[in-house]
Amino acid sequence: MKTLTAKEQILNRIKKSLSQSTPMPFPEKQSMGRQQVIQPKTEELTVLFAENFSAVQGQFIYCVDEAELVAKISGLQQHRNWPRIFCRETALIDLLQKHDFRGLEFSPQAAAPVAITGCEKLIARTGSIMMSSRQTSGRTTSVYTPIHICIAFTSQLVYDIEEGLTFIQQGQKNMPSLITLATGPSRTADIEKTLVVGIHGPGEVYCFVVEDQL
Repeated sequence: MKTLTAKEQILNRIKKSLSQSTPMPFPEKQSMGRQQVIQPKTEELTVLFAENFSAVQGQFIYCVDEAELVAKISGLQQHRNWPRIFCRETALIDLLQKHDFRGLEFSPQAAAPVAITGCEKLIARTGSIMMSSRQTSGRTTSVYTPIHICIAFTSQLVYDIEEGLTFIQQGQKNMPSLITLATGPSRTADIEKTLVVGIHGPGEVYCFVVEDQL
């Protein structure tokens, strides 16, 4: 019998969890101090984020390394026939171009259907992407394109919002002027009491989580 590697085991757990129905992140109202919460390991955070992010209609993609990340983004771009993808974060541009990804757009994002950003942290408990104004993508990149792609690494996973805010505050005299949480595609039920996706923000959100190479 073949012995599965640690990464294969993580992938299998993610696939299994996404094939089952997912309960709400907060099934019961209860009050507990942070000292009572056992913090999951990184692989468990990956599975928890995948469950909760998918439960709010986000598209979760796990990548074992940067090369697989670029291959999957390229494949998605070809499959969806996206002409170009807008990105303005230097670190992400360098990462993608290092692996010969050539589908980037550097003109104003208003002309691009898809935008790539990084994030501050991924919040596993709610399946949220935490971003702030100190990112070079600014306040609007993830909002004013129909499709948002977030690239993150497993080291950016935290359990809850408090951990994310603590990270942002570390070493800073002042908090960023904006901290935002994106939890799946934009949704509203204000139009004739019917749930509509993509009204006040992107209609599709993809999160590519890359395994950190130790």
